[in-house]
Amino acid sequence: MRRLTAAAAAALLPLAAGCTVAGNADSGGAVRVVVGYQSKTINTVTAGTLLRSLGYFEKRLAELGKAEGRRYSVVWQDYDTGAPITAQMLAGKIDIGSMGDYPLLINGSRAQAQGGDARTELVSITGYNLRGALNSVVVANGSTARTLRDLRGRTVSTSVGSAGHGTFVQAFKRLGLDPAKDVKVENQQPSVGASKLQSGGAAGLAQFVAWPGLLVNKGQARLLYDGGSLGVPTFHGVVVRKAFAGEKGKVLQAFLGAQADATRYLNTEPVKAAESVASATGLPAETVYLYNGAGGIATFGTEIKPELRAAFAQDVPFLKSIGVLQKPLDVQSFINDSYLKQANLPAVEPARIKGTDEVCKKPVTDPATAGEVWVAGEAAPRPVADAVCLLRNVRALQGKQIRAVYVPDAANGTRWFADKQIWVADGAAFKPFATQEGAQRYLSAHPGAKAVSYDEAVRRA
Repeated sequence: MRRLTAAAAAALLPLAAGCTVAGNADSGGAVRVVVGYQSKTINTVTAGTLLRSLGYFEKRLAELGKAEGRRYSVVWQDYDTGAPITAQMLAGKIDIGSMGDYPLLINGSRAQAQGGDARTELVSITGYNLRGALNSVVVANGSTARTLRDLRGRTVSTSVGSAGHGTFVQAFKRLGLDPAKDVKVENQQPSVGASKLQSGGAAGLAQFVAWPGLLVNKGQARLLYDGGSLGVPTFHGVVVRKAFAGEKGKVLQAFLGAQADATRYLNTEPVKAAESVASATGLPAETVYLYNGAGGIATFGTEIKPELRAAFAQDVPFLKSIGVLQKPLDVQSFINDSYLKQANLPAVEPARIKGTDEVCKKPVTDPATAGEVWVAGEAAPRPVADAVCLLRNVRALQGKQIRAVYVPDAANGTRWFADKQIWVADGAAFKPFATQEGAQRYLSAHPGAKAVSYDEAVRRA
C-alpha cells in the first residue's frame, strides 16, 4: 500500500519499548541500527539468530565506531514471517532484514511502489537450495495419500505467498491440476497449519524450512512431496533500506562482513552452530542440523548466484497470479550485490561431510552418498560413506542411543532422516527414499526390488 492510515500504521508497526526511529541515536547517544529477523526460519540464521548470538555485528560496529569517534547500538527484532519486517522497513523502522525469496519479492515490489526513501535492495544471500528442497508437503502419518495428486479435492494448509505455497502450486500444476479449483487452500501460519494437520482439519501442509523436517522428526507427519523434485532454486536473503545504505554504507559493510563471519562459523562448526540455534529457538538440534549441518539441505553463502537471480525473476509471475504483487517489480534494480563486492569478503566453503567411515573402513568423499550417524554423548556425528554403510554403522551401534541418522534420498539427493525414509532392498543394495512416490517409482522400474522396513534394512545390511 502506498499510504496507511495512522491507526493501520500503528497496528502494523509494533516496536520494542523505548525504541526510537531506525538510524537515530538512542537515549545514550549511540547511533541505533535496527535488524529484523525470523529466529525460527533457520536458513536466515547467518543474518539473524546465529549472528546475534555470536555478537559479530556488534564487534565490527565497535571497531567502526572507534575509528569514527562514535558509538553504535544494535536492536534485534524477531518476527514469525517476513511480512511485518517489510511493513517496518517501509515505515523506516527497520534498517536491515532477512527473509525468504517470495517475501523478498513482495518487499521489493511494495518498496518500489511506495518509492522515495522506502525503496529497498537485496544485498546478499543466507541459505539456499538449488533444487528447491527447502520447501515440502507433509501429511499425517495415517494419511492414505501417496502422491501429491491424492490431495485433489481436499484441504491443504499453507502460508499464501510463501515459498512453501509456491512450491505446492507449481508442483500441482505440473500434474495438470488447477490449484484454484482442484484443492482447497487455507492461508494459515505454519504452527496453525501443523495443528490442523494433527486434528484432521487439513489433509496436507505445504511449508518452508524448518516445519516439514520438524514434524517428521517429531513423528507427527511424513513427507509426501520433496520440493527438490521441482528443480526450482529457493533461497533466503538480506534486504536493506536503500536510503540507509546510502547514508550508512560503512554500517552495511560491517553487517555483510559480520554475516560472512557467521557463515564461516556455521560451515566450520556446524554442530555448535546447530546447537546454538536450537538453544535460541527451541527447535530440536537434530532438526536444525538436518538443514544447516554438514551436507545439509541448505547451503550457506553470501553470493547472489546467477541461478538464484534467474529463479527470482521466474517467481514474479506466480506472485502476480495470486494477487500478492499488486505493482510491477523491477527485479534487476532490486538486486544489488555491489555492497558485497565492495566488502571484498573471502570466499566461504560450504560445510561438507568428511572423515573416515570406521565401520566400512573407507574415506567419506562423495557428497551425493555421504551420511551421518549422530550418537548421543558424542561431540559430532559420525561420517558414513553411503546408505549401506549407514545401516552397518547403526547395526554396530546397537545398545547405544542414537540422536539422528541422515542420508541422501536415492531419487533426488535430498538429505533426510534415515529412519523416516522408505527403504528398498535390491539385491545386496539398500536404497533410501524420502517419499513413497520415489520408492514406488524405483520399485516399478526394478521388478526384483522390494520395500523393507528400516529395522529390517539395518538387520540385513
